[in-house]
Order: sequence, then structure tokens, then C-alpha cells
Amino acid sequence: MDFDLQKASMWKRISAFLFDFIMLGIVAVLFAWALSALTGYDGYSRTVTESYAKYGEEYGVDLRISRADYEALTEAEARQVDAAFAALNADKAALRANQMMLQLSILIISLGFFFAYLTMEFFLPLKLGTGQTLGKKIFSIGLMKTEGTKVNPATLFIRAILGKYAIETMVPVLIVLMIYWGTIGVVGPAVLFLILVMELIVMIATKTNSLIHDLLAGTVVIDAASQRIFDTPEELAAYKAKIAAELAAREND
Repeated sequence: MDFDLQKASMWKRISAFLFDFIMLGIVAVLFAWALSALTGYDGYSRTVTESYAKYGEEYGVDLRISRADYEALTEAEARQVDAAFAALNADKAALRANQMMLQLSILIISLGFFFAYLTMEFFLPLKLGTGQTLGKKIFSIGLMKTEGTKVNPATLFIRAILGKYAIETMVPVLIVLMIYWGTIGVVGPAVLFLILVMELIVMIATKTNSLIHDLLAGTVVIDAASQRIFDTPEELAAYKAKIAAELAAREND
């Protein structure tokens, strides 16, 4: 790069990230709410809640019991809880509602985040220019390719969807859900820790202090007020040729 890279300060980047994180969360919740209404999630959830209450009352137990509390029960109490769960699992309507609720939870969360990232991290930056989100616009920072040219739709899509959405958001979210549901062991926390370590290594090891999404897309966060960004590689090449000619002219004088 034949011109100085005007990197955005860390404080500006952190401030913009926090603002964008809050806005993204709000938009994701709104999309999730709409998807919940469209898929009938609340109906399945209500069926599950009513079924738990029904068989809990019928057998005189609490079906929301934790594993630790279950292990503390007497043998007779444990048999009563087991009988209640057996009756619940034999209820086809309740079982189907529970399965649908779990499947829809993953679908709604995944699509909610997907549409939020598509809106806030792809379409909006294309509209604002220089790859700026609302947070970047407010704190006067922007985005460009590492070679110094303006970001294009393909670059923004890789950064927002492959990097931020798929790797940095959905992988951790799905692991947290599996931990919550008790379907994954120590592998889950280990993967979460590995992702965090990878982010730190990439940020420290790269001259531009980039994160995984920037490394994948070949982008760098810059100070919008002072950084020169070229529209095309041809414009950049012409600028480099001009600088080289000026240097040669000075050496000949």
C-alpha cells in the first residue's frame, strides 16, 4: 500500500460495535417476533406449558424440576416424577408440540439473526457507502478493502453473512442452546473458548487489528475522515503510477 493506512482508533471501533450490537439485537428480536407469529410458535409453546401443568398436577409433582433436585428426591418421589414424564411422553399432541417448539426455536433464532445481519450489516452499509453501519457512521469510521479500494457487495456479504453471522454469531448461539438443552458435553464450552482465542489471535497478529470477519473478507476498518479510498483497482493503479512518476522526477532534479 503506497499511502498511509488511517486505522480507526480502538475506542471508536468499540463504541461503534456496542451501538451496532444494540441495534442488531433490536432488529433481530423484531424479525424473531414476526417469524414466531408466522410459524405459530406461541401455540406450540402454550400446548407444552399446559401439558406440563396438567401432568404435574395429576401426579402431584413439578415437571420443571432440575437434575440436581431430581437426584435429591427419595426413591418414591423419583418414581412419581418418572411416571408423570412417562405420561407426558405418551401424549402425542404434547410430544409433537414440544418437538415443533424446539425446531422452531432454532429456525426463528437463526432466521432472526440472518435477516438482522442482512439488513444492518449488508443492505444498510451498501446504502450508506464506504461500508458504514449506523454505528460506524455516527463515530466517523468506515470500511475498505485491505488494498485500499472501496468495498463491493460480494465483500460485504462475505464479511456480514459468512464472518459475522455464520462463524461469530450462529456457531456460539447454537452451542449455547445445546448446552442449555443438555445435548452437548464439554465439547461445547471448548469450542466457544477456541473461537474467542482465535478472535484474539487474529486481532493481535494482523497489522490492521482485524477480527475473523475482516480477515475473511479482506477488509479493514478505517478513519472515514482521513482515509483516502479508491473506487476501483484501476484508479488505485493510476494513483500509484502518479506517485512513482513524481518520485522519479524528484530524483532526476
